Formats: sequence, structure tokens, C-alpha cells
Amino acid sequence: QYLTVRETLEARGVLGQLKARIRAEVFSALDDQREPRPPLSHENLLINELIREYLEFNKYRYTASVLTAESSQPEVPLDRQFLANELKVVEDTSSKSVPLLYGLLSHFVNSSDSGGKVFLRGAAASKAPPGPDA
Repeated sequence: QYLTVRETLEARGVLGQLKARIRAEVFSALDDQREPRPPLSHENLLINELIREYLEFNKYRYTASVLTAESSQPEVPLDRQFLANELKVVEDTSSKSVPLLYGLLSHFVNSSDSGGKVFLRGAAASKAPPGPDA
């Protein structure tokens, strides 16, 4: 009878979720509380949400639950339109069927601006006025 319950829980996807939740709680318990995590910055909130959307789209729910627990990301996902607005992304109908991360990757891989290269700036640099080489 144990196998039947286990098989039922596996078929419903519950067993994996329980294992992931236990793993997340174990990580939390083992986490060295003397070294607190830095506060969740706006940039990390957005990055984590892009990753969570990708993980859930690909059915990596257990990994997504550990990410949420370990990063202190809110349990409720951010609204996709809010996320797109924050990233200054405009979507068409077809792009809404896949995670934003796919669209961002496609944009950069298929971009021909700047000789095929993208100039990246750190978070602090993005708030500073452009330097003489900009």
C-alpha cells in the first residue's frame, strides 16, 4: 500500500514538490545565520523572477521552489507585464507564450548592432552619466 500512495503522489507531482520543500528547509537550516544575505535588490528581484519564470516554464518546479526559498524571493510571482515594463520590453503575441528570458536571449543573439557585440555596464555605471568613451 505504501508504493501505491507513493506512486499516486509522484503521478500528481506532489512527491517532488515535498522533496523540494524539504531540501529548501534543510538549506535554510544549514545556512550560516552569522553571514546574513544582502537585501534583495531591485535588480536581483528582476533577475530571480526571470529565472523563476524560465524554471517553471520548463517544469523545473523543484529548482524554482529552492530558488524562491533561498533567495527570499516573494512566493507569489511578479506580474509578467510589470516585469516586461521594468525591463522596457515590448512583446508581441508570440513572445508571450515563452519566458521573457527566451525573448531577451533571442534579441541579443540575433542583434546586429555594434558589430554583433553588446556593451554591458554594471548597475552603478548604468546610473552614472556616460564616460568619454561612450
